[in-house]
Amino acid sequence: MEITRLGTKPSAKGPADWFTGAVRIDPLFDANEARRGVSATVTFEPGARTAWHTHPLGQTLIIVSGLGWVQREGGPVQEVRPGDVVWFEANEKHWHGASATNGMSHIAIQENLNGKVVDWLEHVTDEQYNAAR
Repeated sequence: MEITRLGTKPSAKGPADWFTGAVRIDPLFDANEARRGVSATVTFEPGARTAWHTHPLGQTLIIVSGLGWVQREGGPVQEVRPGDVVWFEANEKHWHGASATNGMSHIAIQENLNGKVVDWLEHVTDEQYNAAR
């Protein structure tokens, strides 16, 4: 058994290469010899979002607060609320973040494949983001 105590992993600002707007990342757990999953709580201020990206083994998002938007490439922007669970398939190009008027927090869970959990791509344009309105 392993318990990771609150406060043992510092919060970090979401890097501008990966996010638009104000984003905070609070790590929950890392991969180790027995577990290839990694997880963090990610908090987006209104209007903040990820860049387009993919995950080699997919990603699960558990929405814990606020009002968010998610989109896979070629699909419509969809609204998500607390309690919703979103699954993106392996290598599915997508983005996620807060709505334009409300912040949103989610728990993100993805698995490590050969040392990689994510491939970051181009930023979501304001036009793409505002298509949700």
